[in-house]
Amino acid sequence: MVDIALTDSILSFAIPAKHCRGRVVRLGPALDEILAAHAYPPLIRDILAEAVCLTAMLGALLKDEGSQLTLQAQTEAGVISLLACDYKDGALRGYVEFDRERFASQPVAPSLMALFGKGYLAITFDLPEPRGRNQGIVPLEGGSLSEAVQNYFFQSEQIPTLIRVAVDATAEGISAGGLLVQHLPEGEEGRERLHVQLDHPEWEHVEIMGSTITSAELTGIALPLEDILWRLFSESDEVMVLNGKPCVKGCRCNEDHIRDVIARFPKEDKDDMVDQDGNIAIDCAFCSKTFTISGASLNN
Repeated sequence: MVDIALTDSILSFAIPAKHCRGRVVRLGPALDEILAAHAYPPLIRDILAEAVCLTAMLGALLKDEGSQLTLQAQTEAGVISLLACDYKDGALRGYVEFDRERFASQPVAPSLMALFGKGYLAITFDLPEPRGRNQGIVPLEGGSLSEAVQNYFFQSEQIPTLIRVAVDATAEGISAGGLLVQHLPEGEEGRERLHVQLDHPEWEHVEIMGSTITSAELTGIALPLEDILWRLFSESDEVMVLNGKPCVKGCRCNEDHIRDVIARFPKEDKDDMVDQDGNIAIDCAFCSKTFTISGASLNN
């Protein structure tokens, strides 16, 4: 039986001497549960698995309880028309919309451009007030979603970032693992900001060491996440493990939530939603469930 502590969890760490911070994540049963909601072809399934893993690492950068991170890829005339994932307090969810007929005509290993066409990647941070919502949008470029997110940090945030994600499918299920490391500014106002120097020697060292991570290390359930960090960085630098956090499949749809959402619509809009049987049927794209609400009950 798989130890949940080795699979559905995120570990935060820092390398103080190099002004770096990072996250390492491994997903197993929670990821399986997310993917099981739809009958995705293996390639689409693996792209979503990569996206969920990226979302977990990005979401773990949030410090305030109740904050939410959303990763969304949208395209113009792509085989994949929409990919959406989000993270909130350790809860993950995600889904993909794609054209099955066009996907079937693709080569065995289509490129990211072939699947997404001309698209963009949007990363949205929903933070407690007064900070509110912050969104960055960049072209969907690179050989993978991981490269596209890495480009986001270079282009939108000007933070040197290394991202590695691996996905492994076995008879036991799907697992995914990821490493995210960033070089942060030294900090004091008026001083040179380290993070705009993409070739800074501190960062070059960490980037080289982090790039040696293997897919087997990221997805291998027998290797604790802390051991990954020791293997990569501890020979030359002190690695501080800051905290760990479990991950779960967290679709937030339920009848009470749906009722609350519908109740916000004007009466005429709600009347238009009601079918011939007097019900409103709402499909959840994330978990592939249909919720049927009596139209009459909404007026009570």
